[in-house]
Amino acid sequence: MKSIQVQQLVEEFNLEVLAGEDHRERTITKSRTHRPGLEFIGYFDFFPMERVQILGKKEINYLHQLNEQERDIRIGNVVNYHPPCFIVTSDQDGLTYLKKYCHAEQIPLLRTKEATVDFMAKVDHYLTRKLAPEIAVHGVCMNVLGIGILIRGESGVGKSELAHTLLGRGHRLVADDIVVLKRLSHKTILGTHNDKNKEFLALRSVGLLNIVRAYGSRAFQDETRISLDIKLSKWEKDSLHNELEFETQYRDYMGVSVPSIEIQLQPGRDVAGLIEAAANNWYLQQQGYSAAEDFMNRIEWQDGDD
Repeated sequence: MKSIQVQQLVEEFNLEVLAGEDHRERTITKSRTHRPGLEFIGYFDFFPMERVQILGKKEINYLHQLNEQERDIRIGNVVNYHPPCFIVTSDQDGLTYLKKYCHAEQIPLLRTKEATVDFMAKVDHYLTRKLAPEIAVHGVCMNVLGIGILIRGESGVGKSELAHTLLGRGHRLVADDIVVLKRLSHKTILGTHNDKNKEFLALRSVGLLNIVRAYGSRAFQDETRISLDIKLSKWEKDSLHNELEFETQYRDYMGVSVPSIEIQLQPGRDVAGLIEAAANNWYLQQQGYSAAEDFMNRIEWQDGDD
């Protein structure tokens, strides 16, 4: 199971540490935060204690209104579940009683100036990406016309050279050679680099290129949602199909089905142009348009006139 330390949250969001400073190595394994409202009134069924606990104005104002004895009971009941950390939003103060319990139970108590809803959205977004299940695949990841494409194929088939051609047409590189795929949901796969290969493109007979240095920052994109899987393969005589529209094929990545097509390579073929066409066609299909269906409807309409 993937995890991050509380310290990473502190650094990412510039959080103030109010208590538990020596215990920021505590781990976070869940990708969504939680506001312990029901738990403060004694309802603990389904309490997600493994999540980061966010204390907004509602929670803090409620605790302020309790007498000391009742407040100690309410806070003690929640703290005893030992969540990874507590984060107080909106720069709220008067937290002496929270500091006491967090210090005693060795739980980091953190604070941010940001409003609750905005802050939770940012943390949830960050944790979802950091804790997402991931795999590494051999290939190239590009953003073509705003559409994330994973390009696969045997070593030496020309994936990186194709990526370089697409860069020349104004598209963006995400990762070369090793592509990290992250499963964000049952419908979403994110493609990114592994940090080591960030911004680099390896070209046979030329060497390693830093594409940001060579072509500017617009040539690189840190991550992209994978919408198409394209396999490059060697040319096989008489193996190309001429149907107006293929039955959609899919490739599975961690339980997410991604539309997949195969492009055969042959000297003189404009493979970069074919990939641009595939990206455009995918976009039109998402809008509910099928060129093949449109074409057949025209034929049927003309035949009907005859």
